[in-house]
This record gives sequence, C-alpha cells and structure tokens, in this order.
Amino acid sequence: MKRDSKLSGILHVLLHMAEFSAPTTSETLASLMQTNPAVIRRTMAGLRERGYVRSEKGHGGGWTLECDLTQLTLADVWRAIGEPSLIALANRTEAPGCLVEQAVNHALNSAIREAENLLIANMEEITLAMLQRDFHHHMALINKGAEHEQHQ
Repeated sequence: MKRDSKLSGILHVLLHMAEFSAPTTSETLASLMQTNPAVIRRTMAGLRERGYVRSEKGHGGGWTLECDLTQLTLADVWRAIGEPSLIALANRTEAPGCLVEQAVNHALNSAIREAENLLIANMEEITLAMLQRDFHHHMALINKGAEHEQHQ
C-alpha cells in the first residue's frame, strides 16, 4: 500500500527554507528533496494561497517564508496542501447491501475518524519552530561530537 509523503516533504522544504536568508529557487528546493522543480511549485501553491510563503520571479527570485514559524502548525500546513489522507485504511465496498460489510465499514469508519481527530489535534500543537529547534539541537550534538573527535 502506497503511503502519501506530501506533508512530510513540504515540512522538509519549509524547514530548509527557514535556514536560507535569501529567496530559494524551486530548483534548489527540488535538489534538496530529490524531486522535480514543478513538484515543488505545485506543492507550494496552497501555502502561497494561505500567505505562508511568497514567490518572486526573475533574477534573485525564489521562495521565501512569510509567516512566523512559532504560529504555523503541522495542521496548518496539512490543510494548506489539501488535507491528504492521514490514514491509509480503506473500506471494502464490493457488496454494499451486505449487512456484515456495513457493520465492518461502520466500525472502521468510526475508528478512522477517531484516530484522525486525535492526529489532527496533535498536529495543532506542533509548530514548525519546534521542528526547527529540534533540528538545531541535533545539529549541535553532531557538531559537538565532531569537535570532540578532532580533539582526541
């Protein structure tokens, strides 16, 4: 079963953008993500519509963040990219008149809704600034380890 990694990918892009002080081209972001620049532009469209990012054409142009990462949550980004499915479960629909299938589908739908609501509530609590701090913390640990190795 194929999993949708669009949310993970766009969060990755946004955190890379936060590290750049100048506009970042779709080509640069695509290179970081190992994808096509058109995929970046398509994915960023929903973020631009919501005012989270801005794009400028021409020499020196590219994508810039237009929001406060302390206010932007994972749920905000998820909504901006079209609310892709959070859970990869699907119901069987081959026999819609079957009472067993109806009972199974009802139970699964209820469980899926509950799980999605819990996941969305969790994503509402996580900001991109939190992810950025976590990234910087891990980088500092790696750099500290590298410095320690050099001095031995």
